[in-house]
Amino acid sequence: MASDLIPLPTRTLRLGMTLPYDLFDANGKLLFARGQVLRDSPLVRSLVDGGAWVNSSDTMEYQRALAHRLDTMVMQDVSLSDIAKADGSFRLDTLVPTKVELGPRETWSNLLLHTHTLLREADPVDFTARLGALRDTALKRLHAHPDATLMLLIFESSQEFGDYSARHALLTLLLCDLVAQQMQLAPELRSALQGAALTMNYGAGPAHDRLANQLDAATPAQRQALAAHGDRAAQRLAQVGITDLVWLTAVRLHHEAGPGPLAGRSDGEKLARLLRRIDLFGARLSPRRSRTAMSGAAAARAVFLDELGQPDEAGAALIKTVGLYPPGSIVRLANGEVGIVFKRGFSANEPLVAALIGKSGSPLSNPVPRDTRLVAQAITASLAPAEFKLRVNLEALLKL
Repeated sequence: MASDLIPLPTRTLRLGMTLPYDLFDANGKLLFARGQVLRDSPLVRSLVDGGAWVNSSDTMEYQRALAHRLDTMVMQDVSLSDIAKADGSFRLDTLVPTKVELGPRETWSNLLLHTHTLLREADPVDFTARLGALRDTALKRLHAHPDATLMLLIFESSQEFGDYSARHALLTLLLCDLVAQQMQLAPELRSALQGAALTMNYGAGPAHDRLANQLDAATPAQRQALAAHGDRAAQRLAQVGITDLVWLTAVRLHHEAGPGPLAGRSDGEKLARLLRRIDLFGARLSPRRSRTAMSGAAAARAVFLDELGQPDEAGAALIKTVGLYPPGSIVRLANGEVGIVFKRGFSANEPLVAALIGKSGSPLSNPVPRDTRLVAQAITASLAPAEFKLRVNLEALLKL
């Protein structure tokens, strides 16, 4: 196998997508050239489930060019709607001879791969700049389409335990940014929280991924190895050029920030508490082989009350931001339909839902928007992802 090939995380590829890079097998044999469309076949399905390799320089070069293009548009005062369109349809002609358009799912698959690669490099070059480009690209997508982005990442996180650490880092980043905005944190604290969200498990990614993929609960040795990963992550970040002490403190203490009000804590300790609750929320929405994911409402309730069973200020800020039923979670309505939350509503318990299964229990041909403020369409239950067996057409949902 060529030394510059890296494995694609599970579900990075999609049937019907146009490849922005060459695909290889583990021995370095070219399987599909960039620009080809992935048609349904046993080989392609095996690659979607894992087993494809890609040249690392392709994906990093693509991501840097995309970030540069978006930054240029921002400097030129291009409207947010046009930036969003450019983000979804950016073409890198030097890498892809045929014209390739990336939709929301392909964009996040590329970001997931970039996150996976950067956070696992043993001796990263230009770490701070590359991490900043990754953060900025993810946040531009979030700010252009907040509800669609939350729905996509929360739903996919609830379905996958593969590549847990990278997926969790991106979801935590987006949730932290929304909470920081809701709490009106100062720009420097918001930036520190974003950085801490992406890097809180720096160096522990492989251990977290192994734990997510094993059938048994964590062994004593695994628990001991992960016990001080906040300290180790902060030390590694300092070694690769992170100098923001608030960021480093938040990473170091994100498993040790106990309950209580945020007032009276230092900036780093305050961010550590926010990060702790958001980390917990994202983890409970995500399955492992050894346990199923919680429903959206159950995960929300778990962070609304602190470790002593009292209302938690940090958890309350998160619920105010994403709602009791966050986008991407599955719910049952009073009329008997089952659907997915696709947009936050006017209150925490009244989001907009796309019905996917009708009253009879049969799948609907297309998602149908429902307003849960209406009595007949009110939410009566929040379902765990494992209770929902329907294959979801996310492309149709994203159009809503």
